[in-house]
Amino acid sequence: MKEFFKWKELPGRIPKKGVTMKVLSGEKGMMVLFDIDPHVEIEAHSHPHEQMGTVLEGEIILKIGQKEKVLKAGDCYVAPSNTLHGARTGERGAHVLDFFSPPREDYK
Repeated sequence: MKEFFKWKELPGRIPKKGVTMKVLSGEKGMMVLFDIDPHVEIEAHSHPHEQMGTVLEGEIILKIGQKEKVLKAGDCYVAPSNTLHGARTGERGAHVLDFFSPPREDYK
């Protein structure tokens, strides 16, 4: 198994218009780097994976359960397993790093 990577060398995928993602997966966890254009909505959804992340650039409006908050660069979050969550970007878009445990098979 390869141990070292560069984000810029990992292949990108477009799961929906306005969103590009790059995936780095191990056995028990997965990091996903998202570039999200301005005014994009990530529809509310849930999954059995615990998800946590941080906003690297820009801002997102994130809703986890019944709580909603504007997150900017340096802000972090945790979406527990099977909890409904969704997000949207404003004028600037966002660069976000998420971590999932266990890894999401649909992202591999």
